[in-house]
Amino acid sequence: MNTHESEVYTVAPEMPAMFDGMKLAAVATVLYVIVRCLNLKSPTAPPDLTFQDTTLNHFLLKSCPILTKEYIPPLLWGKSGHLQTALYGKLGRVSSPHPFGLRKYLPMQDGATATFDLFEPLADHQSGEDVTMVICPGIGNHSEKHYIRTFVDHSQKQGYRCAVLNHLGALPNIELTSPRMFTYGCTWEFAAMVGFIKKTYPQSKLIVVGFSLGGNIVCKFLGENRTNQERVLCCVSVCQGYSALRAQETFLQWDQCRRFYNFLMADNMKKIILSHRGVLFGVGSKMVDSELSRLYTATSLMQIDDNIMRKFHGHNSLKEYYEKESCVHYIHNINVPLLLVNSVDDPLVHNSLLTIPRTLAEKKENVVFALTLHGGHLGFFEGAVLFPQPLTWMDKVIVDYATAMCQWEKQKPPCQSKDAQSNQTTCQENTS
Repeated sequence: MNTHESEVYTVAPEMPAMFDGMKLAAVATVLYVIVRCLNLKSPTAPPDLTFQDTTLNHFLLKSCPILTKEYIPPLLWGKSGHLQTALYGKLGRVSSPHPFGLRKYLPMQDGATATFDLFEPLADHQSGEDVTMVICPGIGNHSEKHYIRTFVDHSQKQGYRCAVLNHLGALPNIELTSPRMFTYGCTWEFAAMVGFIKKTYPQSKLIVVGFSLGGNIVCKFLGENRTNQERVLCCVSVCQGYSALRAQETFLQWDQCRRFYNFLMADNMKKIILSHRGVLFGVGSKMVDSELSRLYTATSLMQIDDNIMRKFHGHNSLKEYYEKESCVHYIHNINVPLLLVNSVDDPLVHNSLLTIPRTLAEKKENVVFALTLHGGHLGFFEGAVLFPQPLTWMDKVIVDYATAMCQWEKQKPPCQSKDAQSNQTTCQENTS
């Protein structure tokens, strides 16, 4: 008997070739967007340096090699200025330390009370000298911010005393004692802190450091009066915009999401102002109820500056406020060594503003302008692939530059002027 067996085969229907093409196109589109958004194709490079050919500058670049070496951000996200800025804004720093400091209170002539935190060095400085960093944080910031704590801890370990200004009204647990808070370029509180340090530590040399808005304040302070530069070894400014008047137009533009950042910073400023509404809009204040109402509806820093901030110092217009509070009109008066640091992908500082520090470095031999390809706004994270290191390129470059200046001061040629305000190179001998 013959048995006939039949086999049944199930054949899956073939998907149309067009569907496979659509899937590939979708994947390619997603990858393209990721590559573009994360800027993965962007190369890494050393900072673009603008400086004059002087003995001091050659010594600084030789003694501070981080300025001439390639800055390498984390591979997957570090080339995006937005992510660098966002990580700084939300986290500040990774594994932020908690340095111990003492809070100082300084009464001002108008009834305000300036505060700053003082951190003593944790090691001897390699130069054997007493050196104090006087630090001015960014807009609405203070000594308790993570990026400030990380920088202070690193500086302490390298032998620096640190004095960190707390912007007037920025600390949530410190009440205002007069109807005034910090503004874009008011140097009164920073001057009071520097004066205290000079009086309390008469042998200490000063390193002046400013971050973002703080960079504007410290450069304006040094340029306002020649005596402010006494005992100052050098100044470092990171991620400032130099001219508020020129910057205001760029802050209303949507490229690099600058208008969105403007909204976020305005919202933060509103919270700070409203936390002190009882003092700022109370009895004896220059403010009226209509200005408080306009504050609630403000969506940009310019609106807040026009309705509130400019009136603290009696400026008649927003233009006048920005003109008089910007360091661009004072920075050319600085004669101590000055390092200006910015990033090409900083979403807050438009590239058109970078002509100011570049031109200054081309004209003045005491100025070095360092422009990195990546870093965002006060980010400058370093790392291998995904996770950033606790210490950033920014922290290292400031301390290394300051240490190089201390070395120069200790071993500079005899023919070099000893005047702290003079940086004229009168000697051609090799200091290496």
